[in-house]
Amino acid sequence: NTPPVFPIYVLDLVLQWVEEQGGLAHIEVRNRRKAGLVYDALDAYPDFYEPAVRYKVDRSLMNITFRLKNAELEKAFLAGAKERQMDGLPGHRSVGGFRASIYNAFPEEGCHSLAEYLHHFAKTNG
Repeated sequence: NTPPVFPIYVLDLVLQWVEEQGGLAHIEVRNRRKAGLVYDALDAYPDFYEPAVRYKVDRSLMNITFRLKNAELEKAFLAGAKERQMDGLPGHRSVGGFRASIYNAFPEEGCHSLAEYLHHFAKTNG
C-alpha cells in the first residue's frame, strides 16, 4: 500500500505555515480578531443586517453568514462589493443571503475592508 504522498506533502506545508505564523494559539487569536471585525460591523446595525447566527457563542470563525433586512438592496450590496474587488460573498444558491469565508490564510486586511464596507453600506442605505 502506497500512502497518498501528495496530501501528506500538502499537510506538511500547511503545518509549516502554521508554525511560521506563531502556532495554533496565534492562529486562533487572529481568527477571533478577524471574525470580530466583521461581526461587530454587522451587530452595529441590527435594523439593517441580520446575522444568520444570533448567539455570539455559536458563531463561526470561518464562515460569516448574514442577510440584509431589506432584500431589495442585495444586488446593490454585491455591486458595491465587486467595485471594492470583494468576491465570493453570495450565499448558497438555495438559501440566499451572504457568506464571507475568512479561513486561516485569509488576510486580516480583508476583514478590515469588509467591515468598513458593511459600515459604509448601512450608513448610506439605511
